[in-house]
Amino acid sequence: MTPERPPLALYVHVPWCVRKCPYCDFNSHQRDTLPETQYLDALLADLDADRRWLEGELDRPVVSIFIGGGTPSLMSADFYRRLLDGLRQRLPMANDVEITLEANPGTVEAGRFEGFREAGINRLSIGVQSFDPGQLAALGRIHGPEEARRAVALARAAGFDNFNLDLMHALPGQTPAQALADLQAAIELSPAHLSWYELTIEPNTAFYRAPPTQPDEDTMADIEEQGFALLRRHGYERYEVSAFARPDRRCRHNLNYWRFGDYLAIGAGAHGKLTRRDGQRLRYQKTRQPEAYLRTPEQTRRSITAIEDPLFEALMNALRLTNGVPSCTLSQNSGVDQERIAALLAPLRERGLLQPDPNRIVCTTLGLRHLNTVLTLIGESLSAS
Repeated sequence: MTPERPPLALYVHVPWCVRKCPYCDFNSHQRDTLPETQYLDALLADLDADRRWLEGELDRPVVSIFIGGGTPSLMSADFYRRLLDGLRQRLPMANDVEITLEANPGTVEAGRFEGFREAGINRLSIGVQSFDPGQLAALGRIHGPEEARRAVALARAAGFDNFNLDLMHALPGQTPAQALADLQAAIELSPAHLSWYELTIEPNTAFYRAPPTQPDEDTMADIEEQGFALLRRHGYERYEVSAFARPDRRCRHNLNYWRFGDYLAIGAGAHGKLTRRDGQRLRYQKTRQPEAYLRTPEQTRRSITAIEDPLFEALMNALRLTNGVPSCTLSQNSGVDQERIAALLAPLRERGLLQPDPNRIVCTTLGLRHLNTVLTLIGESLSAS
């Protein structure tokens, strides 16, 4: 049976930033002057090429748009007005479409957020990362703590009542008291959403080449336990490994990822996933280097690959959610019957990594803490079956 096609979102990548952070493994590039008009034309030409490639497949309304980077807030409000106008002319949009823009506190001045709001952006994700001046310097951030607070005040004054703050813990040499002080400072700004996540050292980053000293695993677990309790006391619900929200303020775009939804992708290095009418699922990636992308956006390399193991991919995303996924939904999305899924996951339930409910696949607290181990064990079981 052909599975029902999931909701459709759109990711837009803006690859430029003021300075590359030492922990960043995203497709981001330093550049002094931004080719706004050229990049806008390239994005829309890229989307037009996708529409020709996917003719007849894009009849679903777009439920969310996420503009990431890089540092998208470097672009002007007029750039986003023209971009969103172009997107609406080309794609059907849900009436309540969520449109998120990533913003760096060091790139925001008075009036900029008002312009973003007027352009059609209705949600911000502000990359604070820390309120400690020393940590911000170690992370290569271009802003200080007061600039972060000012960015939040400007966002609120511009009418943004729905914004996220990105905050890290397990920073170099960070103590539990320092990590919790950072979290308390973020909570005091009363964002609708908080992403509070552990600094991970990724390949091809400056931190990977010269790793900083981080808290040990027991200390990190203690930081998280106290932090989760602090967030609960202030009304933030944990709904994903590192995502916390006020009621009705969960990030719809990220939920679509974690629920194995579809997403178009435009921009240098952007990744997309699409379910065709015949049930075939495809992944694709656009040309990574910005200069090459700008030269021939309509011919951008698509690196199309079929998703060979939809069960593993669906689990890899759904297990990030604190409420997991119903077994019947996972079966429908993956094409694997529930009995086989239950047998595959039984050893994880026996080890206390998954909850015992047979009708829903949900990590325990231990499983969420060791999610990479859970996914490794699932991958090994699938390979052996």
